[in-house]
Amino acid sequence: MSRLPHRFSVIGLGALLLLSGCTPAHQRPSWRIFPLQRHQPHDGLAVVNQPDGYGLHIWLETDTRESGVCRPRWLIDATRLFNGNGSAPFSSSLATRPEFFAAMDRRDVRHALGRELEALCKARAPRSRWEWLEPPRRPEEVKKESLPMLQEKDLLSDPEEVRQQEESLAPIPPQEEPPR
Repeated sequence: MSRLPHRFSVIGLGALLLLSGCTPAHQRPSWRIFPLQRHQPHDGLAVVNQPDGYGLHIWLETDTRESGVCRPRWLIDATRLFNGNGSAPFSSSLATRPEFFAAMDRRDVRHALGRELEALCKARAPRSRWEWLEPPRRPEEVKKESLPMLQEKDLLSDPEEVRQQEESLAPIPPQEEPPR
C-alpha cells in the first residue's frame, strides 16, 4: 500500500514534464541570434528571447580610447526587437535590463557578440589589437561610462556676447555732411 502513492507521484511528475514540453512553437522563444545592422555592418545583434519573434536588438559599440587596442563598449539598454522570426525584423523602444542580463548568461549569445564585435573593431580600427571583455551579467557589474569633459571649443557662445560682437563689426552708418 505504501508504494502506491509513490507510483502516482512519479507518474504525475512524468505527465507534468511531458505536458510542459508540448508548448506550441509560437509560444516559446526560438533563441534565434543574427546580425541586425544599425548604421554599418556588425554594429547590432538580434536575439529572439520571447515568443512570437520578440526579443532584443543589442547595439554594439567599440572602445578605442587606449591606443592600439579595440574592445567592446557595453550598452546595456537594448531596444525591443519585433518580427525576429520573420523576414523584416526591426526594433523600437527599450527592452528591459533583466532581459539583457538573461541573454548575456547564454554562451551562444556571448559567442555571437564576440564574433560581431571583433569584426566591428577590424572595420573601425584595423591596426588595433582585438581584446574581448566579458559583458555585464548582473546590474552590479555595469560600469558607468564617464564621458569626456566638454572643452571650450565644444561649448556654445553666449548669444548676447555674439550679438555685441556682430554690432561692433557692423559698418558705421553714414554721417551727414556739414553744409558748405
